[in-house]
Amino acid sequence: MSTLLLALLACYVGGIVLPPCVPGHPRLQNILAHSLACAAGLLGVALGVAGLVAPQPMTASVSSTIPYLSFAIRLDPLAAFFVLTISLVGLAASLFALGYVAEFYGRVSLGALGSLFNGFLLAMTLVVLADNGFFFLIVWEIMSLLSYFLVVTEHEKAEVRYAGFFYLIMTHVGTAFIILTFLILFQDTGSFSFDAFRHPDTPLPQGLRTVAFFAALIGFGTKAGIVPLHVWLPYAHPAAPSHVSALMSGVMIKTAIYALLRVYFDFLGAQFPWWWGFVVLVIGAVSALLGVMYALMEHDLKSLLAFHSVENIGIILLGIGAGMIFQTYGLKEFAALGLLAGLYHTINHAVFKALLFLGAGSLLYATHTRNMEEYGGLLRRMPWTGFFFLIGAVSISALPPTNGFVSEWLVFQSLFLSFHIPSIFLKLMLPLAAAMLALTSVLALACFAKAFGISFLALPRSAHAGHAGEVPVPMRLGMALLSVVCVALGIAPIVVVPLLDRVVAPFAGVSIAGKVLALDGWALAPVNVEFSSLSPPVLALLLAALSLLGLGLVAVFGGFAKTRSYKTWGCGINLTPRMEYTATGFVQPIKRVFSTIYQPTVKLETELLQELRYFAKRRRFEFRIEPIFQKYLYDPVVAFFMAMADRLRVIQAGNLHLYLTYIFVTLVVLLLIAM
Repeated sequence: MSTLLLALLACYVGGIVLPPCVPGHPRLQNILAHSLACAAGLLGVALGVAGLVAPQPMTASVSSTIPYLSFAIRLDPLAAFFVLTISLVGLAASLFALGYVAEFYGRVSLGALGSLFNGFLLAMTLVVLADNGFFFLIVWEIMSLLSYFLVVTEHEKAEVRYAGFFYLIMTHVGTAFIILTFLILFQDTGSFSFDAFRHPDTPLPQGLRTVAFFAALIGFGTKAGIVPLHVWLPYAHPAAPSHVSALMSGVMIKTAIYALLRVYFDFLGAQFPWWWGFVVLVIGAVSALLGVMYALMEHDLKSLLAFHSVENIGIILLGIGAGMIFQTYGLKEFAALGLLAGLYHTINHAVFKALLFLGAGSLLYATHTRNMEEYGGLLRRMPWTGFFFLIGAVSISALPPTNGFVSEWLVFQSLFLSFHIPSIFLKLMLPLAAAMLALTSVLALACFAKAFGISFLALPRSAHAGHAGEVPVPMRLGMALLSVVCVALGIAPIVVVPLLDRVVAPFAGVSIAGKVLALDGWALAPVNVEFSSLSPPVLALLLAALSLLGLGLVAVFGGFAKTRSYKTWGCGINLTPRMEYTATGFVQPIKRVFSTIYQPTVKLETELLQELRYFAKRRRFEFRIEPIFQKYLYDPVVAFFMAMADRLRVIQAGNLHLYLTYIFVTLVVLLLIAM
């Protein structure tokens, strides 16, 4: 494993250093940066699998002259799972970028873009490998800063600069709470070593444990995008280049899930008051439902996908919250099931959300717009992209046989086991969370019926869509890889569950690799699905099934060139794009049902004909959803600090002697405090 890790680091470092060494050759810079990132992705997948099946964690450490800092890494099953997830999505995004970044030739420095891309992937990998709090904070901050620079790639646009600034503020607010979490753990151990956090000399007082719980939830929840800390996602994710959006939504926000699991189950000892799990459960349910509700109203495809990240983070937290509640009451097998469901959805969401963002990037590449109202008829012009996007849409809608169905089904099962909990209150709350998840799933299906139907079906609504063509081969390969993984994770949970059980078992204190949830009696019944039973014939059968699937796809889509196509019969009517459903019209009934939450603003302007005042020449319709969290939570906070800044402005008199006096008084006060 050490050889794989060193090779992975070498590839990423090469991808950082080499592209700027060939200025003036954007194509060569593109190939160098993303080919090395592809190689690192392959090595990372191998390293993740090796770490999951290894009997013991791999550790390494290099001391430094800075107090409390050591460059320590640890590859245990939890870290290995996230290394695998990051590397898999990074591999697909790197393949996609080989074709996609050609759009930036002559507009953006490809050397800088490629270096930032590789550095971002390396930083995320080191975040989940770090075994020292000081080192973790350093690579976490590097990850945040590199992602900011990637978001503002097209910084000449005002909306991109605003999105980057908003993201930078929110991520640093989160970092402040993360520092508070580690300082609390440091106060008890006198060290930033994660091993010291795991085995403190004396346990933390319950009050400090509660402060650490909330500090971690706010700090990492800001990066994850939980409600109401999600406001930066619909700004930053659409502004970034699409292959970067896939990484940010697919895996960067999952580093926060990793950190929450590490803090709660590893550092705080997996011993929780019942209400900790309930808080996580409520945040998950609210995030899931509000995320999909706001996604439904979006007509910018990348903004729609950004809100769905909020939804799916909520689903992950539903599983984790249920696991924490079961752990409180000593129901270890059910706790393991909840955690396993959350982790399964973590990798599933990483795969299908990255696929959808790459699909959105392909549409942007072909049409130069993100507005779904200007799409239409793209399936005929972009059949491969349409097929891959459809797989992603089916997956995120939790329909079989794709991966989203399996993980959401496991989350449902863990929530419906609430009758084993002695608390009447929790017996009612977990099924209520399941009902909210069911509503979320239905709305997600409606949302992606809109996204796929409005974008790919019917007739083109603009010249952009009418002249679109299929994207280059590397972009299709990146989407194809993730599409195959979506199906594989959906049809082969017998392979995935034992691997995830190796992650969950140390935290829950029990292994459920050989057990599944039986429908009769809602009990865990033993079945023969041990990891050791995955013999070569079984694996060969799975590979053969995937191969047949691939051949079937080639056969279906390879026949397109030989197929004659005709217009759909329209009952003798000459159909035009003006007769089609629009994205706005599609969601009109849902908007009316949830108008109290949306608080919509509708503006209709009509220009009448001069000759006949009773007939309209044209109408202009404007529809806007009120951003309630930004309006009622963040805007008042910003207004307060701006008012305070105005009051403090009086001390800026422009007098140098006065400023020197301020410095002198400050130094005297600090000296008195020190004495």
